[in-house]
Parts: sequence; C-alpha cells; structure tokens
Amino acid sequence: MPKAKVEDDEFIQLFKLHGASGTAERTQSDIRGVYKRRKRLENKYQTRIIGPNQMNSPTIKYSPRVELDIRNGTVLVASDAHYWPGPTTTAHRAFVRFCEEMNPSAVIMNGDVFDGASISRHPPIGWETSPTVEQELEVCKERLAEIEYASPNAAHIWTFGNHDQRFETKLASHVPEFKGVHGIHLKDHFEGWRPGWACWINGKVAIKHRWKGGVHATHNNTMGSGLSMVTGHLHSLKVSPYTDYTGTRFGVDTGTLADLSSEQFSYAEDNPANHRSGFAVLTFNDGNLLWPELCHVLEPGKVEFRGEVIKV
Repeated sequence: MPKAKVEDDEFIQLFKLHGASGTAERTQSDIRGVYKRRKRLENKYQTRIIGPNQMNSPTIKYSPRVELDIRNGTVLVASDAHYWPGPTTTAHRAFVRFCEEMNPSAVIMNGDVFDGASISRHPPIGWETSPTVEQELEVCKERLAEIEYASPNAAHIWTFGNHDQRFETKLASHVPEFKGVHGIHLKDHFEGWRPGWACWINGKVAIKHRWKGGVHATHNNTMGSGLSMVTGHLHSLKVSPYTDYTGTRFGVDTGTLADLSSEQFSYAEDNPANHRSGFAVLTFNDGNLLWPELCHVLEPGKVEFRGEVIKV
C-alpha cells in the first residue's frame, strides 16, 4: 500500500491525536519514519510534538504499582534490552513476532530498556566509545514503537530498571533546578508505555525488575514474596516452581533481549556468564497463571519455543 501524502500541519495533528502507532497506521508509514519525521518537524518549527498519552500523563511521579486484571489471555514479558544503535537482536525480532501472532493482553518491558553507558558510574575501559544519551534514546523509542505497532490491543507497561535510573539520577545530581521540566524524566520519552516500579496481575503475580540476587534469586523471590514473581536484571532466563500448602507458584527470570556478545557487556571481559537471551510468555486461565513458558535464542536468527525452532 502506498504511503499517504500528509502535509506538516496534518501530520502534527495526527500525532497529537493518535500518537506514533496511530499516525503510522493512518498514513501507511513505517513507524520509524513517523518518529524521524516528528523530530524533523520539531526542529523545523521549534516546538514539541507529543501524543495523547504523553499529554495526559503526570510528569514527575512513577506509580508504585500498576495493577492489571487479566482473566484469560497472554502476557509477554521481556527485560534488559539495553538498546544500542545497530541491528536488531534475534530476541527483539522474536518478541515483535510473538506480539504480532499472540495478540497479547499486555506487553511488559521489565526494566533496563535504556542502557546509559555514557552516564554510567563505572569508568570507561581504556578509550572505548559508547553511544550518546540522544542516540540511545532514539533507538529505545524506535524499538518500543515496533513492539507497540505489533501489539495494538495490548496494555503496554514499562517497569523501571537500575540502568533506566541512570538517566534521572544523572540529571537530579547535576541539574536539580530542572525538576519537573518535560523531558527530564525518562518516561517523558517513552510514549504509550505506562511506567511503574512493579506490575501486579490479578493480585497473584508481581512483575518487577529485581528483588533478590544470586543464582537462586527466582526461588527466593517467590518463596519470600508469597506470590509468583517475574524479574529480570540477572539475564538468566529460567523458571523456578515453588510449592507449599497454598499451592504452586513460580519465580521467573526473563533473560535479556540483548545479544550476549553485545558491546554493552564488554565489561565482563569475555568471561563465561550464566546468561541467556529470550523472554517469557505468561498464560492466564480463569485468572490463574499457568506454567510460564520461555522463548530462548538458540543462535543468531533462531529461537526455540514449545519444542519448535523458529527463524526470525
């Protein structure tokens, strides 16, 4: 289908009314092109062009908890994307494909969408270079937009990760006078995503970036919380069931959407790491969480899920 021709003023109104995904659909455009055109127009007219979700959301606080009620449906949970400029990863491509094919009730990015390498408290290794904050933000917005476009019927939730915190920690430490200014909060840049420290589903499943640490984190998370708990942070991609008198619940680690050999992880000095690329698929039946499933990256361009090797 050919791309619809839209004048600047019409494009701006479409974006304000319908956001990035809606504008892409109405103009038969690629969503990346929508974001690029918005940036060009912002520079041209020296004004901010923001969508409806961004207009109506508060600019300061992060919700302690986002609560969802999902009786029957699928929830896709990924974490630790650490998006950098460059080719999309196998796990990200698979995640977008699952969004398209599973029609999920919710899609949750469980922390560390943003990497923040250039503003890390850790010193650089030698004279290595890393992307600028602006470059990272642009690729984060593009990747999130791809996920949004692939899951138009889903609730889109983003839980705050420790790398995400680098953005505001840097600004709060050095320019506290800018408190409350639009754009100083990372969520100001992630249109269409509802932010929070945690997402609870049906009061039985808690999804947050991290809690316990160590190799037994998933076991200790669900044992200590009394709930099924889905976390990221450790990149380990695994499920730990736990059963007591109340029944069976699960500790889940959602791995990482990044490639394990990515430059973001050069600090590991090529040491062996118990990390896996992939994400989690949660299925709810009558409000109950069924056994969580994992999509695991086998090799570049291939993932495994439910006993099948899928090319992406």
